Amino acid sequence: MSTTTIRLDDEMKMRITKAAERAGKTSHAFIVEAIAQTVEQAERSDEFHRVADERWARIVATGQTNSWEEMRAQLQSRAQEIDRPKPAAKKAARKASPPKPARGQAGR
Repeated sequence: MSTTTIRLDDEMKMRITKAAERAGKTSHAFIVEAIAQTVEQAERSDEFHRVADERWARIVATGQTNSWEEMRAQLQSRAQEIDRPKPAAKKAARKASPPKPARGQAGR
């Protein structure tokens, strides 16, 4: 296991110490857990954007989509655990244009 040194100002160190005590953990365990959670969140976000980009590319390439009405009915069925076949994708009525990047997501 490697060692990494980070510099924390006194206020942050005190906040970490208090939060760790409330959680019943050492400051070290609290920091390691916080880093692990942040890394996992970043990885999930990257995977979400990868899948979204892949799906968007498929929409642009094929022009096929589902209407909101069809998808809403599908989602409601799934939420109620009703087995229902997925609606078939159809050619979009208008040409798809790329979405504008979300704030902080430019260049994705």
